[in-house]
Amino acid sequence: MAAGFAPLALTGALAQSADSNVVALPEVDVISTTPLAGGAGQDIYSFPSMVQTVTPEQFARTRSPNVTDALQQYVPGIFVDDVNGNPFSQELQYRGFYASPVEGTPQGLAVYQNGIRINEPFGDTVNWDLVPPQAIARTDIFTANPIFGLNALGGAISIEMKNGFNWQGTEAQILGGSYGRVAGYFEYGKQVDNYSIYVTTDAAHDGGWRYFSPSTVVRAYGDLGYRTPDAELHFIANGATSNLGVVGPTPFNLLSQSLSSIFTSPQSTENQAGSVALTGKFDVNKNWQIGANFYLRNFQQKHTDGNDSGIQDCANNTDPAGFSGFLCLPNSDFPSVTNGAAFVILDKNGNPIPASTTAVYGTIDRTTTYSTSAGTTLQATDKEKIFDHDNNFVLGGSVDRSFFNFSANSTLGNIEPNLIVTPDGSFPGSGSIIYTAGGIGYVPTYLTGTTTYYGVFALDTFNITPEFAATAGARLNIANVNTQDASGGYEPELTSASNYDRINPVVGLTYQIQPWISAYGGYSEANRAPTPLETDCANPLHPCLIGNFLVGDPPLNQVVSHTIEAGLRGSSTVLDDGKVTWKAGLFHTLNTNDIISLASTITGQGYYANVPATLRQGIEASLQFQKGDLTAYINYALVDATYRFTGEVASPNSPFADANGSVLVTAGDNIPGVPRNTLKFGGEYAFTPKFKAGLDVQIVGSQYLIGDNSNQYAQLPLYWTANIHASYQVTDNIQIFGLVNNLFNNRNASFGAFFDTTSDAQIANGVPYTDPRTLTPLQPVSLYGGVKMTF
Repeated sequence: MAAGFAPLALTGALAQSADSNVVALPEVDVISTTPLAGGAGQDIYSFPSMVQTVTPEQFARTRSPNVTDALQQYVPGIFVDDVNGNPFSQELQYRGFYASPVEGTPQGLAVYQNGIRINEPFGDTVNWDLVPPQAIARTDIFTANPIFGLNALGGAISIEMKNGFNWQGTEAQILGGSYGRVAGYFEYGKQVDNYSIYVTTDAAHDGGWRYFSPSTVVRAYGDLGYRTPDAELHFIANGATSNLGVVGPTPFNLLSQSLSSIFTSPQSTENQAGSVALTGKFDVNKNWQIGANFYLRNFQQKHTDGNDSGIQDCANNTDPAGFSGFLCLPNSDFPSVTNGAAFVILDKNGNPIPASTTAVYGTIDRTTTYSTSAGTTLQATDKEKIFDHDNNFVLGGSVDRSFFNFSANSTLGNIEPNLIVTPDGSFPGSGSIIYTAGGIGYVPTYLTGTTTYYGVFALDTFNITPEFAATAGARLNIANVNTQDASGGYEPELTSASNYDRINPVVGLTYQIQPWISAYGGYSEANRAPTPLETDCANPLHPCLIGNFLVGDPPLNQVVSHTIEAGLRGSSTVLDDGKVTWKAGLFHTLNTNDIISLASTITGQGYYANVPATLRQGIEASLQFQKGDLTAYINYALVDATYRFTGEVASPNSPFADANGSVLVTAGDNIPGVPRNTLKFGGEYAFTPKFKAGLDVQIVGSQYLIGDNSNQYAQLPLYWTANIHASYQVTDNIQIFGLVNNLFNNRNASFGAFFDTTSDAQIANGVPYTDPRTLTPLQPVSLYGGVKMTF
């Protein structure tokens, strides 16, 4: 039998389910309140903010190779939008803050795996496709806890992985179904005396429900452990590779022909990552424990993106500057630039490119990012009583240093009738890397740099009485972001050094009103330093293909969040042997100097800017019920995400934009892309000792389109999905299962934005673009089935 998950204590019986080695719905009463997972924990009811936990059984129940599916299902405030039209590359929101794989989305959540920060150093992105869900021992979602360091504006997600001490056995699963999906995993865990081993590998392929959107993911994870009564060590290795068809949203006029339609392609992302780590904890005496980790991590990403370019004959510009008959960017896109020669498109040799009367000009934009990160965290925990009162004190520090290389360029191509951009050689300049004479829009970029993050933190929880506890702490964050032009002097303005520092406090109180109910309340601050991507992409005259071309820009200020939070939580026995666990809380997070991404007049490009303030406030509530063979849950979140300033922001694709491509935002306007309401409920029932079935429903409220910052366009409507699943235990070791996702085939959009209706792509395929919306519909009804073997 498995020894139970996580070195942190789990109260209650550790009942192993008949069909799996995972623990069935354990009662999690102790959490690690710092990034160093697996250390000495703290009573969850004495920590003054909302904490949600997703268990391994809940990850297993989704039968999904995607981590985000279970997180969305079981955490009230989490919403996942399918911006990329790919199940392996989705954006996760929590309370309106993002942990997204999309470079261009300002990030607001810190994410850790086994105490190692997995926000990528170049853009703080989180590539969820690199995390194998079957290897997760538990995931804790924290709010209002600055101890997790940079980027924890809206909270932190701490993923703790399995090892051979907390999971033993052998398990294998294979699944297949709709759109050519084939997925499988193998995992093995064993303990022999003081030693342990855990290994797992998995692979998944999905043909994609949209055109040109196949994906393949391969991952491996291993842990070697050693422990004595007063010490525990783990050596961990992790590797993953993925090739994802990220075709993104599709113009409404194309979707009206087929919901599988896509816009310009190719669009793909290749990710590779590998890491090794050494973690340990040591009991100095009965009160003091030392914990530490050391890691080395490598990440590589190659992104290919076919786009409409808007490139035209210079003769169509108001000032051809003597270049009629050659290619230019439209000068109407940048009315403040008066030098017509700045818009001339040059080939890789610096020569103007003759215009063609037959080509529909597009570009294939390519970016490559390499990064190597190394770091360590050291912390000490003291549980010694003070004046006979319980006390939990943590003191620690961390250093994370990353080296990165980034390159980007655009190749001129022709948009074919099927909207594939190809450098077919049929016109002058086809296949050539291009740039503009004035460095506007298209500028090949070669960049190197470093990020160094230092952190020192302390946190103390003192029990004034057995029922009443006070928590206070702070973390000092220091961020050094350095970038260096690697083009041989072509872009010296890219070379910069930015330094940020801040002390973020946290204070709060908890009170155990009755054994079945407790209250909490607190205040905290957190900060996020601008990333290298944002630092070098903050000038509207020099927009970037987000995740692409960078230029030297005005400095950005760091973002600071101010969070007030209060709520109630508890658990009780009902209906004789039934168990109810519940949480309900209010939150109010004000961001000052928030960083937002803004669209450029050039298709697919944008830039970053500070705005004075944004606010995210609302309600988060959950209830779980378990009695005998029945488990059920219901989760609700209200997220009121608004701008707290009045001013103009760029939104050139909005139908309501003025002549400068701007819209007027007023204080109280909703932040686009954040649903105000989400409701999730479901359950599972074991009809016999061998057969069980369940249902999960998600209802997502309306949201404004990305780019509709002034809230003048109709919202994306509410949508809902229902998933069903069932399993049958054929023998003690073999289980068959099936599931149906989106049972009622709801095809509403989960993501939407404005786009340029003057796109030349409509010339290529003959479909007029009269509607400004570009959308990602929900995946159609999908059926999957498989076999799981457990030994």
